[in-house]
Order: sequence, then C-alpha cells, then structure tokens
Amino acid sequence: MRSWVGALLAITAGAAIIAISFNWFLVPRQLLTGGLSGISMIISYLTGWSISLVYLFSNLPVIVIGLIRIGRRFVTLSVVSVILTTWFLTLIPEYPIANDDILAAVTGGVLMGLATGISMRAGGSTGGFDIVGAILTQKRDFPLGTVLFMLNGGVIVALGYFQRDWDLALYSMLSIYITGRVVDMIHTRHLKVTLFIITHHKDRLLEKLMQVERGVTVMQSEGAYSKKPQHVLMTVTTRFELVSLQQMIRETDPGAFVNIVETTGIIGQFRRG
Repeated sequence: MRSWVGALLAITAGAAIIAISFNWFLVPRQLLTGGLSGISMIISYLTGWSISLVYLFSNLPVIVIGLIRIGRRFVTLSVVSVILTTWFLTLIPEYPIANDDILAAVTGGVLMGLATGISMRAGGSTGGFDIVGAILTQKRDFPLGTVLFMLNGGVIVALGYFQRDWDLALYSMLSIYITGRVVDMIHTRHLKVTLFIITHHKDRLLEKLMQVERGVTVMQSEGAYSKKPQHVLMTVTTRFELVSLQQMIRETDPGAFVNIVETTGIIGQFRRG
C-alpha cells in the first residue's frame, strides 16, 4: 500500500511538472511536441480529424501492448499520469515565462525530462512514446532517454515539414534532446554495476540478496593479513537498484567490505526489467 501511495505522489508531481513545462514554456512559444501527440497532429493535418480523438485512439494499442509486455502496475500508473496531466493542463493557466525560444526550449526540456524520469522511477510513465521506449529497453541495454529522443525526433522533423517552420522544429529538437539527457540522468536502469561483497556472514547476506531476484556467485576466500576464512559474494545489479542494495548490506552486515565496479556489458541471462 505504501509503495502505491509513494508512486501515485510521484506520478502526480510528474504530471504537474509536465503541465508547467507546456503552459509556461513550450506552448506560449509555439514549440512543437513529439510523441503520439505529434503523430496525431500530422494525421489531423492530412485528414481534418479531431486531434484529441486521434490521440486517444493512437494511445489505446500502446497501452494494451504495455499491459501485455510490461505489466498492470506500469500501465495503471501511466493512465493515471495521462489523466492527471490533462487535468493540470486545464488547471494551470498558460503564462509565458521565457521571452526567448532557446530559453523556453531548454527549460521546458529540463522540466519534461524531470517529469518523465520521476514517473519512470515510480514504476510508471507519462504515456505515449514513453511506453514504447520502456518496451524497447526492457530487454536491451539502451538508455531510455536516447530511445525517446530517436522516436520523437522523426515526429518533430515531420511536423516541421508540414508546418513549414523549421526554426520551431529545430528548437523543439533541442528541447527533446535535453529531455532525453535528463531522463537518462534520473532513470538509470540501463547502467549496470558489479558488487564484490567480502563478508563473514554469508548466509545472512545471501538470504537478503536473493530477495531482490539477482543472481549471486559465492567464492571461498581468506584474509591475507588475518588468515581468517571469509566469503566473497559477487552480484550484478542496476545503478537504479544500487542505493537500496547498499542500504540492505549496511543493515545486514555493517562490517562487510564492498567493492563496486562499473559493468560495461553483460553476456548471458540477466533480468533487465
């Protein structure tokens, strides 16, 4: 229950930040958006259909695929995020803060990245291409922000072509690029680290480590100075999970020596979800 409350609070904060990014920075400068909203705009330009209806129906298959590939919690939080974002967009008035397109693009991009990263760390997303990006990075070690930038980049180029305003399109590309960089700073599931834990309390630590569903290799060792037998536990985890894992080790065996090494690649079975 507590985890759901925390996740919903994070999703709410993310939705509010998105609305601020749009209504105070991006929309007043007429900067374009990417993702499924951008695709909906293109379809609307070509067919005359309602953008809101096109956006709604374009999200449905993505939500269904996300439900199948990622899980009910992720999709539920994503739907809540979309609903709250819509509500905040009507609640927060449109007010131009920046009088320069570059400042608006940079600030709006930072806020969008912050909101997306917060939502992702809470176990959800902001909807649209965030769900597609989460699916693509689920089994591959791609930085999520980079994937989102690539997905959105094509939409922005298309929008610039149809609207015949390449300056706004390029400013929007800058905003989306910054968004992707900020997302990668916050959402660090693609970064892996290896922990070498030297301990005299193997069984106690193993019991805790196995609860986080990471494989552990146990090696018998001996202290060179003390000549006392000890064990080395080796496990690979994500930087996203590292803080909680460190806290668990401190609480279980305060005397353990832990060496944390950056992992550049993994071959074999590893739970990436």
